[in-house]
Amino acid sequence: MGNFDKKIETFLNVFIDGGGYKTVIEGLKNTLLIAILGLLLGIVIGTLIAAVRVLPKYKTLPKVLNGICSVYVGFFRGTPMVVQLLVFYYVLLPLLGIRMDSVTVATWVFGLNSGAYISEIMRGGILSVDPGQMEGGRSVGLSYSTTMLRIVIPQAVKNILPTMGNEFIALIKETSVVSFVGATDLYVAFNNMGSSSYEFMVPYLVMALIYIVLVLVISLLIKLLERSLRKSDRNH
Repeated sequence: MGNFDKKIETFLNVFIDGGGYKTVIEGLKNTLLIAILGLLLGIVIGTLIAAVRVLPKYKTLPKVLNGICSVYVGFFRGTPMVVQLLVFYYVLLPLLGIRMDSVTVATWVFGLNSGAYISEIMRGGILSVDPGQMEGGRSVGLSYSTTMLRIVIPQAVKNILPTMGNEFIALIKETSVVSFVGATDLYVAFNNMGSSSYEFMVPYLVMALIYIVLVLVISLLIKLLERSLRKSDRNH
């Protein structure tokens, strides 16, 4: 027990006196920024891809678009996130002559990756909506795209909300790989603290605790949102 107390004391010295808390705050900010913006970008991309993939394939254009979307989804679902980060940061962007900081690159890669997964989630949600909703919208003169955006997709989002919450939690946890492109996240912050004190036990335990708290807060917010949507449905 005394040995563990010394470990805690060492951690607090590095965290407070050594200014480690500043790196932790930066890491937490980057973790949330990458995950939140990545999710929002993924929702936009995923919704567009899902809308394309449920289009009737009677004409050439929907078939071509569906093929492009299939390749996109196959690439991002078939390769690890860390590989995508490395390819974009060290191969693709230098070839194109584009300069981006590591956090921005990580945000885009997380968004593109999330878009591939959300597209399948959203497609399942759209297919779960009663086909009569689309037929009803078309029967009152709405176009296919308007019916999809105003009637079908809002109902699909309600159906897939818990799964979307799981996707956000997955993004939060996967931000631990952004250190491969030099971005500071929670892992980098606590790993640096461990390296400076040669004591990793307490920093890693605190890091795990922060991730657990983040996941619990997100889960609670998702439950509250689901409850609010159920009340809204009952009121209507």
